[in-house]
Parts: sequence; C-alpha cells; structure tokens
Amino acid sequence: MGTISMDGYTSGVQLEYDRMKEVKAFDDTKTGVKGLVDSGAKELPKMFIRPCHELEEELKTPSVKLQVPVINLEGIGNKNGYEEIVKQVLDASEKWGFFQVVNHGISMEVLNNMLQGIRMFHEQDAEVKKKFYSRDSEKVVVYSSNYDLYFSRFANWRDTLSVNTTNSGHLDPKELPEICRDVVLEYSNQILNLSDVLLELISVALGVKPDYLKETECTKGWNEVFHYYPACPAPDLTLGTSKHTDPSFLTILLQDQIGGLQVLHQDQWVDVQPIPGALVVNIGDILQIMSNDKIKSVYHRVMANQVGPRVSVAFFLKGLLSSPRLYGPIKELISEDNPAIYREFTLSAFQTHFFSRPLDEPPFEYYKLQNHGDEE
Repeated sequence: MGTISMDGYTSGVQLEYDRMKEVKAFDDTKTGVKGLVDSGAKELPKMFIRPCHELEEELKTPSVKLQVPVINLEGIGNKNGYEEIVKQVLDASEKWGFFQVVNHGISMEVLNNMLQGIRMFHEQDAEVKKKFYSRDSEKVVVYSSNYDLYFSRFANWRDTLSVNTTNSGHLDPKELPEICRDVVLEYSNQILNLSDVLLELISVALGVKPDYLKETECTKGWNEVFHYYPACPAPDLTLGTSKHTDPSFLTILLQDQIGGLQVLHQDQWVDVQPIPGALVVNIGDILQIMSNDKIKSVYHRVMANQVGPRVSVAFFLKGLLSSPRLYGPIKELISEDNPAIYREFTLSAFQTHFFSRPLDEPPFEYYKLQNHGDEE
C-alpha cells in the first residue's frame, strides 16, 4: 500500500487501519492508558507510535548530561541573598527558560502527599474514575487521556486529571475527587503562595517593580494537571508528553523520582534530574512575549519509560480567560533600541490560538509584529 499522508505529513510506514476508529474505541473505554495496561496489553497500539521520520531524527539527537540550574531560596530573607537569587533567576530564565527551586517553603510531607494523592486517584476503581471522564473544556474538573487525542499525530502514553479555574476563577472543593480532595486544596494553596514569590523575583530580574507581574492578575486563573504515566511496553516508539512550550505565564512542576522530563537546550535534549523536595519552574509563552524575548519559553517533553507509573503535577498560571485586559511586551522594557517584537492580545484569544494548532508547533510567530520581520 505504499506511504499514506495524514495531517500534512507522510508517515513512511504501512498503516492499513482506520486510526480514527482506534482512537474512538480507546476514548469510549473512558479508562485511558491505564485501562490498556490493566487489560494486559503487551504491545503498543499503533495510535501511540511516533512517525518514522521523528524516530529516525531521535537517533541523531541523543540527550546530553547537563544540569538544569538549581536555585536555593533559603537566603531570600536577607538583602545579599535576595540579590543573588534574583541574579540566578534571571540567568536561568534567559539561558534555559527552566530552573529547579529548593528550600521553597513547601514541606516534603505536602509534596509526598500530593504525589500519593495522584496515584490513588488514577489507581482507584475504573468505574469511580469514569464519572470524571470528559472532553468538555468548560468543566473545572476533568479526567481524560490526551486532550488533543482526536487531532494529534500520535497519542501520548499518559492519563490526566485536570483542575481548571481559568474560566471562572473559582474552585468548588466539592467538585474535586474525594480521594485526593484535601491534598489538592492544600498543595494548590501553597503553590499559589510560592508563585507570588517567584513572580516577584522575575519582576525584579526584568527590572520592573516587584509586584508588576502579580498585578497582571496572572494568578487569578490557573490550571493544574495531575499526570499518570504507566510503564510502557515500547518506550522508544512513543512519548509520555510530546515536545511543546507552555501557554502560561509561569509553570511550577512537582515530579516524582522516576524522571523523564527533558528540556531542549542549545538544540540538545537535557534530562531534568529529579531532586527530592525540589520543584521545577519554567517560563511560559506569555512571559516570553511580555519580556520581549528577554526570558525564554522553551520546548520540553516527557519520555515514556519501561518503569512506572511516573506521576507529576504541573501548575500553570494562566489568568482569567474572561479578562478584557490586553497583554504584550512590558512598556518599561521597550525603547528605540529595543522595539516591541510582539503585538498585544487577550488571554481568551491566546488560548483559542494555542488549541487551534499542533502541540509541537512554535506559538510565537503568530504574535510577531510584521514590521519586525522573522527575527528570533
């Protein structure tokens, strides 16, 4: 049957099957990837297999042993310590777009309880989980597998519980699954407190007043995703999460000790080594635009793994989608020598554009002012 073309690319392999039929059958089970594993599946279904050209490219770009910056927040309370931390945050945000923070004030007990809460939700009886299964983006609490399942080029090997307050700015605790309700509330409150500290550090690093980013109301709406990556029978053929940047102001990630998160740094994939008690922080697309490219939102992904399950919590600061406020390059950072690269947008328009494109397509060109040309 030769090669066939799907979604604008040629797979280069024989695909004598109806992908949409397989996707629909998978979705209809409402049990996700874990359901496949529990059913005894020993092989990777075709819908999860990456295109041949991607797999070939992968062999040419092995991951390298570099260390993503680790920033100790312990000395933040004294002037010298604060200034040093600001310097480290700026350096990491400019060069990496990623850093890990330790001594951030959230206890190991809370972090471990959160990771355990995710496992308990995903490993409870399938019939209980199914009550939360949905593809309705208006819902605050949703359990599903692959938000882009029906239009991605290949499915990712993970399931997700999502709590999204970007539509309403409000979370009714009763909507949360009972099995992890208390720890989700506790963890989310503490992460919001930490986000205030991080936003202040980044504001100062950018040279604007300390409460500048907080006053953009980016913490008023947030999306928290609780990922569950079961052990994969053929991890080299798929991914836990495809290459992407985050459509957020800032992302704060808690990962367990299994690892798998990688960051693209100087065209090479670098493992983000898990550190007990650390949280991973990365600059989102909106902050790169607001900084006029001073700090970077970079590609990252999660590898599939033969061991597992891996669990993680990603907390995205996104603001309220209903806000009429316009976001764009910070006026104080713009000058004749440093003209604005990007146009302004509302958060609602930003979100709509993000979900209208493939996950691994760069988001920035769309927002660039035409007179700026195609410079990076």
